[in-house]
Amino acid sequence: MKNEDAQLIEQSVQGDSAAFGQLVRKYQDRLYNTIAHLVGCREQAEDVVQDAFVQAYVKLHTFQGNSAFYTWLYRIAFNTAISHKRRQKAEVSVEQAREQSGLEPMDTSEAPEERLEREERVGLVHRALDALNEQHRAILVLREMEGCCYETIADILELPIGTVRSRLHRARLQLRDQLKESLQGTAE
Repeated sequence: MKNEDAQLIEQSVQGDSAAFGQLVRKYQDRLYNTIAHLVGCREQAEDVVQDAFVQAYVKLHTFQGNSAFYTWLYRIAFNTAISHKRRQKAEVSVEQAREQSGLEPMDTSEAPEERLEREERVGLVHRALDALNEQHRAILVLREMEGCCYETIADILELPIGTVRSRLHRARLQLRDQLKESLQGTAE
């Protein structure tokens, strides 16, 4: 896979746009899913991913191969997502963001009350994730939703592994506390 990526990158740098198109097709779904979890909105995730691929194409000649291409691409997308978020003027409510993101597929095989309970739990987790700071949310998404190892997360976020471990621990504690608060709020 790395050799294939290296070959496609080499061809792209030499002006072969079809080779870059292959890289886009190879990684766009994975990148989109990760960024959608990070930003919580499908439309915004589409914009971020598109911008990230444009930036990657422009900066491709600077890719040194010290990390996997996806790691380098994700780092660009992550920084783009943060920039988009900072520029975003209107704040969207958590409920609107969840509705817009569409990340909760409807399962018609469930009984209606089971589906409602599941949607409530998913909503609680989404709200708790939204309440985390960007650093903690990014680490949780990469580790728990993407299944990235500590080394990959360290490469993507340009952090030492020890920092990744400590932030992940704090993020999990913060998420647990957010969920406890939410559950106590719904019990009252």
